[in-house]
Amino acid sequence: MAEKASADVGLIGLAVMGQNLALNMADHGFKVAVFNRTTRVMKEFIAANPDTPGGLVGCENLSELVAAAKKPRKIVILVKAGPAVDTVTKQLIEAGAEKDDLIVDCGNSQWTDTIRREKEFSDRCRFFGSGVSGGETGARFGPSLMPGGAADAWKHLEPIWNAIAAKVDAETGKPIETAKPGRPVKGGVPCSAYIGENGAGHYVKMVHNGIEYIDMQLISEAYFLLRNLLHVEPEELSQIFARWNEGDLDSYLIEITADILKQRDPDHPDAFLVDYVLDTAQQKGTGKWTSINALDMGIPANSIAEAVFARCLSALKVEREAASQHLIGPEYQYNGDRNELVNAVHDALYCSKICAYAQGFQLMRAAETEYKWKLDLASIASIWRGGCIIRARFLQRITAAYARDPQLVNLLLDPYFKEQIQRNQTRWRSVVALAAQAGIAAPAFMSALAYHDGYRSAQLPANLLQAQRDYFGAHTYERIDQPRGVSFHLDWSKPDRRQIKITDSH
Repeated sequence: MAEKASADVGLIGLAVMGQNLALNMADHGFKVAVFNRTTRVMKEFIAANPDTPGGLVGCENLSELVAAAKKPRKIVILVKAGPAVDTVTKQLIEAGAEKDDLIVDCGNSQWTDTIRREKEFSDRCRFFGSGVSGGETGARFGPSLMPGGAADAWKHLEPIWNAIAAKVDAETGKPIETAKPGRPVKGGVPCSAYIGENGAGHYVKMVHNGIEYIDMQLISEAYFLLRNLLHVEPEELSQIFARWNEGDLDSYLIEITADILKQRDPDHPDAFLVDYVLDTAQQKGTGKWTSINALDMGIPANSIAEAVFARCLSALKVEREAASQHLIGPEYQYNGDRNELVNAVHDALYCSKICAYAQGFQLMRAAETEYKWKLDLASIASIWRGGCIIRARFLQRITAAYARDPQLVNLLLDPYFKEQIQRNQTRWRSVVALAAQAGIAAPAFMSALAYHDGYRSAQLPANLLQAQRDYFGAHTYERIDQPRGVSFHLDWSKPDRRQIKITDSH
């Protein structure tokens, strides 16, 4: 039987993420009451971890867990996103959770569900939705945490979240090295900050994952271009990525790419593992959610969508293999300077990365208006500097950009990023052109460049497009010599094609 009201926090769901988060909290001196639907898993977990600094309290049912937690209770849910979250929340309320208690959903829930739950349960508990990024290792030693819920309730969760989050150096923004079990990081700035009301935390986590999709796709395209144009072995590519990780591209994803590429295959010691991994990428849906939401709000996150579609295309392995026997691309042999190509791909990757993040932050800016949130974009960039999958040196620059100008409309307009693209765009364009000439699919590079060129264009071909819409559907058009909001229709079917003024919103 669990002790009465002795635990600082409760946790439900002891899969790997739940176990690691519980141990992280216990390492930081918090007593954690834990429950798992399969009681055996809970008992084995308690038995395997008898000496944590804060201590673990095993609970065989939810009533025990509620009774074990100090008021106002902080109860973390780590169960499968969807109906299970509603079920567990209702069960906690039935087990005695009260109006001032915080129930914190740390799964990858859709933000709209979190908005609904916060409202639905508002008279029975304080429902929070917190994004958690960093995978199993992050959960154990320091994740990036993105909580959303009632501002006045955040103060109760804040000490725990700030303690267990990853830490970065206050001056450089670099992650502080992961501690060993039982020896948490001392000092540093926590990668946790209050995001906003109701679903804001889960929304920002979704955008993080959308950016993660495009970041991974861009890195994979850089690898593929160099592999196919220079015909180099993965071990040499590993060395290239390791060098890149010492400069502007320094990031967790570049670091693990260098490590992956040098890995020998366990079954074929003379070959490399990457060459034996089937080229079909799976996905869990958060990248798709980001793309759908961008479409719903009319935000051009085309590169993020391309990363999702690239995974979809990769899944058509059988079709692609059959098509490769019939659809013939160009015969191309690269005869240029090898080092120049490596440098060009580096610059193309950096420029494309800037555009990818610009799209993600532009989407969050639009969400502020759509969902009536107040998002601190500098703070969001800062908590992504450590713990999360997209952690990178680059995020220190983004933090600085939004700190200089909190109302910055688009990351591309920040002086630093504007100068970087201006300096490197020639190489970026050469890489995209080279990919097209060689017949190598590089949708992320190409879409990022298209986004940049479209965004910097004072005029686009949409004038013809809108005229077409008016021609076949009487959808009207605006004129460059009239105020915005004044609409016209041309009677295309009549001989005189008379123009009719339709509306004047002013």
